[in-house]
Amino acid sequence: MRLPRPAPGTGRWWVVGGIGIGLAVAYVIWLGLGLVGAVRPVVTGFAVSSPSSASIEYDVHRPAGVAVRCVLTALDVRKGRVGTLEDLIPAGPQTSVHRSVSLRTSALATTVVVDSCVRVD
Repeated sequence: MRLPRPAPGTGRWWVVGGIGIGLAVAYVIWLGLGLVGAVRPVVTGFAVSSPSSASIEYDVHRPAGVAVRCVLTALDVRKGRVGTLEDLIPAGPQTSVHRSVSLRTSALATTVVVDSCVRVD
């Protein structure tokens, strides 16, 4: 069965659409390659045990053999910083590492977050 010919003047839109799809595919590939070897933290839980202490549990996903430094921050009800700690995770063969860390706080915290995790050279 033969397909009908496109209406005159629509060929230009087929070219524009093809270029658009090509650019979209290139963008998705670029995003995917940017995530290869990335360090990614995932908070699994936190607890506030007193006005001077809080704890956090989190997983770090990293390439094997890479040391990581994470900055943990306890925040109060107004999102003010009431405690901070650097957690150094040594290099090892594991690609996922679970951490449980306690922080000292200067006031009652309402949440604990992982501010950043970066590779250590």
